Amino acid sequence: MSTDQTAAFGNPDVIVIGAGNAAACAAFAAREGGASVIMLESAPIEECGGNSRYTGGLMRFVFNNVEELSKVILDLTPEEMKLHDYGTYTADQYYDDMGRITQYRTDPELCELLITRSYETIVWLANKGVRFQASYGRQSHKIGNKYKFWGGLAAETWGGGQGLVENEHKACAREGIKIFYETPAISLLTTDDGAVCGVQARQKGRMIDIRAKAVIIACGGFESSAEMRARYLGPTWDLAKVRGTRFNMGAGIKMALDIGAQPYGHWSGCHAVGWDMNAPPFGDLEVGDAFQKHSYPWGIMINADGERFVDEGADFRNYTYAKYGSVILRQPGMFAWQIFDKKIIPSLRDEYRIKRVTKVRADTLEDLVSKLEGVNAENALREIKEYNKAVQTQIPYNSAIKDGRRTIGLKVDKTNWANTIDEAPFEAYGVTCGVTFSFGGLKISTHEENRGQVEDTAGQPIRGLYAAGELVGGIFYHNYPGGTGLTSGAVFGKIAGTSAAAGLKK
Repeated sequence: MSTDQTAAFGNPDVIVIGAGNAAACAAFAAREGGASVIMLESAPIEECGGNSRYTGGLMRFVFNNVEELSKVILDLTPEEMKLHDYGTYTADQYYDDMGRITQYRTDPELCELLITRSYETIVWLANKGVRFQASYGRQSHKIGNKYKFWGGLAAETWGGGQGLVENEHKACAREGIKIFYETPAISLLTTDDGAVCGVQARQKGRMIDIRAKAVIIACGGFESSAEMRARYLGPTWDLAKVRGTRFNMGAGIKMALDIGAQPYGHWSGCHAVGWDMNAPPFGDLEVGDAFQKHSYPWGIMINADGERFVDEGADFRNYTYAKYGSVILRQPGMFAWQIFDKKIIPSLRDEYRIKRVTKVRADTLEDLVSKLEGVNAENALREIKEYNKAVQTQIPYNSAIKDGRRTIGLKVDKTNWANTIDEAPFEAYGVTCGVTFSFGGLKISTHEENRGQVEDTAGQPIRGLYAAGELVGGIFYHNYPGGTGLTSGAVFGKIAGTSAAAGLKK
C-alpha cells in the first residue's frame, strides 16, 4: 500500500461500509457528532446505493395528524391538507402491525426504538434534503374529488429509491463526507484487545488497510448471494430472482461474524414478493420497482396445477406482499399467474402497464387459460368457474376497506375483495419470487450507553463496531409491514452514527 493510496482516504474517525439509506443516515449522524467520516461502496457510481436505490421509496412512520405529516412532506399545500384524508398512523397502530405481522417475534426493544424514533428521524431526513411527496398513486383511493389514504402509509420519497439515494449523496457532499466507489470492504481490522480499528478494503485490485476509530457496517443482507440463500433460506432459494442490487453478498455480516459477532434474528426468513417471471436475475434500474405485481388482492392467483393456493384477500397488500413471494416459490415450477377481468383491469397498479411485462389477454376464459404458459388449462378453467360460484356477490365490493366480500366452500377461500372473473376482456400476468432482503443478521445493543453497537456471542459490545440497515437482525420475522425497511434503515443508521461519534469522546 503506497502513501498516496493511504492519503486518498484521509484519516477518518468513522468508516461507514455501504452507501445506501442506512449508511447515509449513519454518516450524517456521525458527522453531526463531530466525527470525520468516509463511506466505502462496493458498487460503481452508476449502481451505488444498495437496495435503497431500487425501492419505491415508501416510508412507514408515526404521524398523528396532517400537520405532523406536513413536517415531512414540506410542499404539502393547505388546499391538499384540507381536501384529502391522509389518515393517521399512531404508535399503537405501529406496535399492533409489527406484532401481528412478525407473529409477535420482533425484538421488543428494537421494535420500540424503530417506532418511537420513526417520526423524528424522517423529519430529520427531510431537513437533510430528502424530498417527500404524498403517495397518491399507491396508497390512496380517489372517492369523488377526495383522496383517502389507507394502510398507514402516506409519504414516499420524491423520485423513489433513486431520488432518495441521489438526495442523500448530495447531502453527503455538502457535509464533507466522501464516498469511495468500487471499494468493497473485505475484513475488519482489530487491535490486540479485540477493538475494531478499521477495515481492509480492495480498490482497483489492491488490498488497502484503512484505519479509523469506529466502523459502521451498513451494507445490506445476504440476499444477492445464491450460496447464502440456499444455505440459510433453503432449497430452491438459490434460483429466486433478486429485486435489487447484485452487490449485497452478505460481506458485512460475514466480516462481523469472523471477529465473534453474535448472529441474530430470522436467518431462514426474508422479504420476498411476486415479481415478473421474466425479469432479469437482479434489479434493473431502468425498470426499478415496476417488475413487482401487487394488485393481486383484487384478483386471483393460479399455479401450474391450475389451482388457487393462497388467500389473495387475507389483508391489505402492505401486510401480505412481503411473504407471498415465498409462497409462489413453493409452487410447482416456482411461478403463478395473476388473473383479472374487465371490472378490475382499469384499476391495476401502474406496474402492470410497463413494456417489459409477462402478460396474456383473451376475450373468453377458455382462450385465456390456454395461453397460461406451464398451466394445466382444464384444471384452471374449472378452478375459475368454481371460484366464481363461491363469491358472495351480495356483499358490496370496496377496495378502500377490508370489505368482507368473500368466497364460501372452497379449499382456499378468499376473505376480502372477492370479485368474479366473468367479464371480458380477461388478463393474466406471470409472476415468480423476487427476493428483497434477508431478515437474519447481527445483534446490536439497545442500551443507551452503547446503542447500535454490535454485540459479541457473549452479549458484550464489540468496541468500535456498529451496524444499521438490513443486516441488523431481530426486527422482522416471517413478514414485514410495507414501508418499514427504509424507515428502519434511517432510524438505526442515525442511532449508529450518533453512538459512534459519542464513543469517540469517551
